[in-house]
Amino acid sequence: MPIPFINRAKAVIEAPTPRSTSGPRIGLALGAGAAHGWTQIGILQVLEAHGLRPEIIAGSSIGAVVGGCYAAGKLTNLESFARSLTPRRVFSLMDFAFSGAGLLSGGRLKNLLESQMGTLTIPELALKFGAVATQCKTGQEVWLTSGSLCDAVRASYALPGIFEPVNIGGDWLFDGALVNPVPVTLCRALGADLVIAVTMVADNFGRGGVRVASLARAPDGQGDDGVPNKPTMPLPLSIEPPRRGFLATRRASAPSIANTMLDAFNITQDRIARSRLAGDPPDAMIKCRVGKIGLFDFHRADELIALGKAAVENALDDIKLEIGAALQSE
Repeated sequence: MPIPFINRAKAVIEAPTPRSTSGPRIGLALGAGAAHGWTQIGILQVLEAHGLRPEIIAGSSIGAVVGGCYAAGKLTNLESFARSLTPRRVFSLMDFAFSGAGLLSGGRLKNLLESQMGTLTIPELALKFGAVATQCKTGQEVWLTSGSLCDAVRASYALPGIFEPVNIGGDWLFDGALVNPVPVTLCRALGADLVIAVTMVADNFGRGGVRVASLARAPDGQGDDGVPNKPTMPLPLSIEPPRRGFLATRRASAPSIANTMLDAFNITQDRIARSRLAGDPPDAMIKCRVGKIGLFDFHRADELIALGKAAVENALDDIKLEIGAALQSE
């Protein structure tokens, strides 16, 4: 049975809303990235300061949280909350569930969202908004463009194994980053004429490439066939992983279970994002480098928001050029 939210998204393509401005309809695709998503608060603030207010926002995972709060007029509230976080407070929001489908039940975060969004629905928003989620078992990409804003946001950030999936319309949904980490396609489907994509990149991740490593070498420096071995890069078996907030491992020999799971998810997300962006590139890109700030360093909002502001300032010239080209083509 097809998921009704996808059908509704297609209906949006057939009957787009009228323009509210004379220029191109700007869409913002906010990418996934856990705590790194706080950079998007700064990005939205700078875009608004320069008169570049998006009419359409599509978000995946943390991008859905920031985008949903922005569309609901709650970005200032979200900023205050993010800046107030400390490691202790972040830990207090983790309601561990020792049964069920996730490490956390997510009830405390749900209560926080509901306190801000209440019963607000997506069609009631001043902006066009959509969140991406993934259907359990089938892996189908789901576009949440109607119904409860709070439920759509929760489904989009329900990281598998960490948060329990969310039931919407009889379908169990979890993190949209598994299928569409930077939802440019959804932005266009919602009627955007010009799409700006936002991605976050850590210094120690996302370089891609292939390496060849050998676990053993013949004592005399030759292989079994008598041919001298070529120098190879050894496997980093004892490198201590970078610390990542309260989930950081205390063992020097191997990463923790939590870090292993998060790294695997992040690698998958990065590869999917590269593929999706290559197939449907945005008109402009804001790439925010977050240094060595960890995925769960939610308490470092001050630094992340500042990094977001700097990233969009660096991209402003390219964005304005694209807008100018779009105006000339009309």
